[in-house]
Amino acid sequence: MAQIKVTKCPIDGLYIIEPTVHGDARGFFFEAYNEREMAEAGLDMHFVQDNQSMSKKGVLRGLHFQKKFPQGKLVRTLSGRVFDVAVDIRHGSKTFGKWFGIELSSDNKKQFYISPGFAHGFIVLSDTAEFLYKTTDYWHPNDEGGLAWNDPTIGIEWPEIVGTYTGSASHIGYTMKDGTALIMAEKDEKWNGLSNGNKE
Repeated sequence: MAQIKVTKCPIDGLYIIEPTVHGDARGFFFEAYNEREMAEAGLDMHFVQDNQSMSKKGVLRGLHFQKKFPQGKLVRTLSGRVFDVAVDIRHGSKTFGKWFGIELSSDNKKQFYISPGFAHGFIVLSDTAEFLYKTTDYWHPNDEGGLAWNDPTIGIEWPEIVGTYTGSASHIGYTMKDGTALIMAEKDEKWNGLSNGNKE
């Protein structure tokens, strides 16, 4: 019996992975990653690095991509809830500039595989969230690029965020619906939109 279910997303190169969870009075167990079953589902990737982050509610990370050493990323939430987003920036792709988003949580235990050639980001919806990335290439200094998280050309529908676009990636003018402030790295507030050249 397969221990994971792999579902293709509407954009080619994006996949949702769901584990078979075995639970009883003690708690639960599941296989978070199985290389053989991934390969049988057509996902023949090799991971070389794991990254883990912890973020508070309202933290928005992204949208990030790698310029010369693009990474495939298998991401999941170890605790809490996030809304995770991938934007297609592959030259010549039929879905260039399109986005797909999914809620990842410690409750639904879903994982999201993002092939190389996408910009990636997420917003934390719970009080805190721990987030794990498995990557197909190592981190390379000075190789990061980015896109404005609120670029109207892309039109990402971020849940629980309210505010009005004022022409930049700044968090100023935006909050969560409950009044929680958005928290962003300074660099992420300076990315340009898709039409301004910040692409792969």
